[in-house]
Amino acid sequence: MTDSRLSQAWTALAAGDHARAAALFDALLREPLVDPLALVGMASLLRQQGRLRDAVLHCDAALRGDPRCAEAWLERAFVLNAGGSMAAARASYEQVLALEPANAAAHAGLAALAARDGLADRARHHAQAALAEEPDNAIAAAALATVEIEQGNAAAARDLLAPRAALPAPPSPERIQLLTTYGDALARCAEPDAAYAVYTKAQSDFARLHEPPAGSRETHRALIERITAELAAADRAAWAQPPPPDPTGAAAGHVFLLGYPRSGTTLVENVLASLPQVTALEERPTLVEADRAFLAEPGGITRLAGLDAAALANPAQAYWDHVRAAGIDPTGQTFVDMDPLKATRLPLIARLFPQARILVMRRDPRDVVLSCFRTSFALTSAALEFTSLERTAWHYDAMMRLIELARDRLPLAFHEVDYHGLVRDFDGTTRAMSAFLDLPWDESLRRFDRTAQDRGVATASASQVRRGLYDGRGQWEPFARHFEPVLPILQPWIEKFGYA
Repeated sequence: MTDSRLSQAWTALAAGDHARAAALFDALLREPLVDPLALVGMASLLRQQGRLRDAVLHCDAALRGDPRCAEAWLERAFVLNAGGSMAAARASYEQVLALEPANAAAHAGLAALAARDGLADRARHHAQAALAEEPDNAIAAAALATVEIEQGNAAAARDLLAPRAALPAPPSPERIQLLTTYGDALARCAEPDAAYAVYTKAQSDFARLHEPPAGSRETHRALIERITAELAAADRAAWAQPPPPDPTGAAAGHVFLLGYPRSGTTLVENVLASLPQVTALEERPTLVEADRAFLAEPGGITRLAGLDAAALANPAQAYWDHVRAAGIDPTGQTFVDMDPLKATRLPLIARLFPQARILVMRRDPRDVVLSCFRTSFALTSAALEFTSLERTAWHYDAMMRLIELARDRLPLAFHEVDYHGLVRDFDGTTRAMSAFLDLPWDESLRRFDRTAQDRGVATASASQVRRGLYDGRGQWEPFARHFEPVLPILQPWIEKFGYA
C-alpha cells in the first residue's frame, strides 16, 4: 500500500469507522489510476452495509485491473457467500488458493461451505489447513464444530469452541458465527440455558454491528405494519381491476411460496422443483421495480390500488426480466418464486399477477421464532428483527396479521401447507398441494433431498433439507422458561394454526 490514504482507509474500516473509510476509499477511486486494493476495500465496506450487488461490481472492477489480485477474489467470495451464491463463492475461494495455496481465509470459507453441504472430509481438510495458518480462525473452528454436531459429537463441538468463545473479542461476523455454532453445540448437549445465553450474545453482537441509529431507517416490522394499514384502508373493489397485459417470457404457471423464515419454505421449494415441469428460484429480489414504486414510501399501496392495467405493464415485465437474469427460463414451466418474507409483496402480486397461486407455509410459531433467533442470518432489515426472542415474536405477529388481512382482502388463491403435516403424511400433503397448483403428482416429489443436492441450497435450511424429512416439533420446549414473556404474543397464532 504505497498511498498512505489506502492504509488509513483500511485501518478505518477495520476499526468500524465506516464514514471515514468511505470518504478515503471514495477519494482514492476518483484518482486517474485506481489501486485494485482501493476497490477491494470499498467492496468490503459495501458488503458490511448489505449492498452486495455494488460490492461484487467493485470486486469485478478490481479483477479487471489485476486478475491475479487474491484480495479481490477473496472479497468476491465473501460477497457471494453473503448473498447466497454458494457455487460462485466456492469458485472464488478456489481462485484465491490457486494464487495463494496457504490462504487461511479461503480455506476457512471452503470449510464452511463444505460443512453446510455435509461434506465432512472436505470440511475437515480445509478447516485444518486454515487453523494451521491461523489457530484462532473462527470460521474454520465453527466449520469443524458443525461437522462434529452433524455426526452426533456435540460434546466435541462444545469443547472445541468453548475456549474460543471465552476469549474477549469485539463483535464481528466471524465471531457471531462461532458463537451461534457454540450455542447449537450447547443445545445438543442439553444445556439450553447456556445455549440461550450464547445465542443472546451472538444476536447482541449482530445488532451492535449493524443496527442503524433509532429512527434513522424504517424497520422491517414497521414496513409490514405500514403495508397492513394501507391495505386495510384501500377500497376492496380496487383489487379486482384487470391485470396488466401478459409480459414477454412469462411462465405457464406462477406460484409464490411464502410464510416466515424457518417454516419449511426451502423444503417445499425443493419438493416442487423435483417435478420436471417446475422451475424454482430461491429468495431473490424479483420485484425490485415494484418495490421502489409502491413500497419504498408511505402511500404506495393506495396508489397501486388506483392504477389501471397499462400503468402496471412495466413492473410486471421487469419481474420476468429479473427471473431470467437469475438464470431461470420459465417458458412453458410452472415457476415457483420462494421467499418466506414475500408476504409484504402480496398487494403487488394481486395487481401484477392475480392468477398466481400462493402457498403459505405453517409451522409451530414457537419453533419458528426460536429457530430465527438462533440462526446466524446474513444482514438484511428482516435479520435485525431476530436479535431478541421478543423482537422476533413481535415481527412474526406483524407478518401473520398481514397475511391474514391479505387473504381476506385480495383476490388471490391461497393454500396452507403445514410443515408437520408434510412430515407425517408426505404423499397426502403433496397431493393436495399439487392439485391446488394444477400439477400432476408423481413419485419424483419424494426425491427432494436429491434435488436439493443437485440444485444447491443457499438458505440457512441447507443441512435440514439434506437430512430429508424430520419433524423438528417441540424444539422450543427446552427453552420454555425463556418463552414465558413472549407466549402472550404468539398464543393467538398457536391456537389459530392448531398448535395449542
